[in-house]
Amino acid sequence: MSEDSNATILYAVEGRIARITLNRPEKRNALNEELIAGLKDALRRADRDEDVRAVVLSGAGSDFCAGADLAALQQVSTATVAENIEDARSLMELFLLIREVRIPVISAVRGRALAGGCGLALACDMVLASRSARFGFPEVKIGFVPAMVMAILRRSTSEKRAFELLTLGNDIGAEEAQAFGLVNRVLDDEAFADEVAAFGEQFGRVSSSAVRLSKQLFYEGDAMTFKDALECGADTNVIARMTEDCRKGIERFLKKS
Repeated sequence: MSEDSNATILYAVEGRIARITLNRPEKRNALNEELIAGLKDALRRADRDEDVRAVVLSGAGSDFCAGADLAALQQVSTATVAENIEDARSLMELFLLIREVRIPVISAVRGRALAGGCGLALACDMVLASRSARFGFPEVKIGFVPAMVMAILRRSTSEKRAFELLTLGNDIGAEEAQAFGLVNRVLDDEAFADEVAAFGEQFGRVSSSAVRLSKQLFYEGDAMTFKDALECGADTNVIARMTEDCRKGIERFLKKS
């Protein structure tokens, strides 16, 4: 992780937005051990910065991320069970970290987001896609299983659509991905950078504590019963009422009314 243009991960803060860029354009930003480790470091850095309100994750060059690179795939085919477990768990930790980061993480997808790269995009809290972007899980074509991203995909689209994407291995365009519920907004290619920036800046105009509590509660509810989710919501409601943001917000509202 560095501001060095030759680094695998680029990190910069613009206003209230932390910009994290996968920087292996010559490899279509394919995932490897170094990139995953750098991405974790960058996310933790953004999480520690109290002035940062959101993270925008993108890829350098023409593609977001094409999945694992050839060297990583070759290692998979010759690795021991212990080595494969360590490698798989490292990617799992990245997906978990995105949800544990207090602020919203937005993937900005240009070009291809395939296999683990598609999983990375969908693991983010929100997905913005250029109109020419492509999404897919081609793992089955080489006898591999998109196993961890399955947990993400099933929470993002219907069971039938998820099964189709996982077992046929075909890629889909941005507008179809939006219809499937995988993408929040499809943006024109020419205005993509400006519109992504404008979207991210919206988090500078809302309560940071409310957004953080909302994100935490949103994902905690995944495994809860309805009653438990309501009880957890009640607890969060009380915490939110005690924040400075809430007190000031109520004050402003009462002055206007």
